[in-house]
Amino acid sequence: MSSSVQSAIRNPQSAMFLDDLRWRGLIHQTTDDVNLSAWLEKQPRTVYAGFDPTADSLHVGHLLPLLMLRRFQAAGHKPIAVVGGATGMIGDPSGKSQERNLLSKADLDRNVAGMREQMRRFLDFDAGRQAAELVNNFDWVGPFSYLEFLRDVGKNFPVNVMLAKDSVKSRLGRDDTGLSYTEFSYMLLQAYDFVYLYDKFHCELQIGGSDQWGNITAGIDLGRRMRGAQLYGLTCPLLTKSDGTKMGKTESGALWLSPDRTSPYQFYQYWVRVEDADVSKCLRMLTMLSPEEIESLDAARAADAAKRDSQRRLAEEMTRLVHGNEGVAAAQRATEIFYGAEISNLSDAQLGEIFADVPSQQLGRDVLSADGGLPIIDALVAAGLAKSKGDARRTTQQGGAYVNNRRIDSVDARLTAADLASETVMVLRSGKKNYALLRFV
Repeated sequence: MSSSVQSAIRNPQSAMFLDDLRWRGLIHQTTDDVNLSAWLEKQPRTVYAGFDPTADSLHVGHLLPLLMLRRFQAAGHKPIAVVGGATGMIGDPSGKSQERNLLSKADLDRNVAGMREQMRRFLDFDAGRQAAELVNNFDWVGPFSYLEFLRDVGKNFPVNVMLAKDSVKSRLGRDDTGLSYTEFSYMLLQAYDFVYLYDKFHCELQIGGSDQWGNITAGIDLGRRMRGAQLYGLTCPLLTKSDGTKMGKTESGALWLSPDRTSPYQFYQYWVRVEDADVSKCLRMLTMLSPEEIESLDAARAADAAKRDSQRRLAEEMTRLVHGNEGVAAAQRATEIFYGAEISNLSDAQLGEIFADVPSQQLGRDVLSADGGLPIIDALVAAGLAKSKGDARRTTQQGGAYVNNRRIDSVDARLTAADLASETVMVLRSGKKNYALLRFV
């Protein structure tokens, strides 16, 4: 488990803690603005957030509630991460314009296992009384029969209250999709999670994104009806850019926390490229940096935004959080390579990640050994970096030809297997920024 979480565990200082959350913009709504701070101050509390297992990896959209659990644990409280093995079979209608595809049990089991492993990087599961818990709601929902669930849970849900929820009203008002009974039932399942966690862990606070407000308040109401319990809810805003679109979306899809889906280099580069208008919000909401350091970065950016100090600090912190120090080192090395550092001793996969958008051509490996090797002039033409041999000759004579970011000074140079940057790949460059890959198979 991350030592940074373990070292931050301390006694609750909830007034200061909530003030910090507000300064960071992490509180959208609470069910009791007046009393929540005093309630948290009295003793360590147990808090939970739920995560739908729609894939075998978490993505950036999951980070806010997951980091909220991390912050609560660092403030002295006990976090519970609920993976929705049961609710994931239905799909939450909140914020959705149409019904999700239902997942099979095998797909859900695989997704739950993947998410469980990733969560261990963020939460401390060996912190004594404050140790995190990771649970799957299929374990308590699965044994219910349909009739038992209707008798024990369904009777406590007034239909008029369910119909009043925004997540339901927005779908019922649509002629094209509507709302299935399956999705309508989702609210009951998630609400019962809160009751179960109250019974088993004395959990009294649920956190989630602002789109979960209806589900959270439904759980609070069910806890009052079934157990006479006073429960609380807190939502954080959705992570969006200044233009209103979701943070963590790329041209190729979601920004995943799994290195198999999004490499540390690609992850690092996403944060380096965050717009100036969004970087301060990301530093506040997603990192554990102190207010003093964040405000210092804000001031430096206002003085000279071109240096992009805020973005580099954000990229470093986010990549370390998700991929560790080794991920940061690999991402920074890859970044240096893309901007001119000499390339050697990398794998095909690593080069593929770094130069994912660079043109690639394939040649037979025998050209590296025949007649003393592949002439640099022919290589530039084959890679598409020169229109003709004459063009390639001029580029080389003017000092603009590079192999693996090493300048080639002679137009008579020939490339052999010793010039490969990885198992099969050679990186060619013309000028400062024009890259191409040659693959020899």
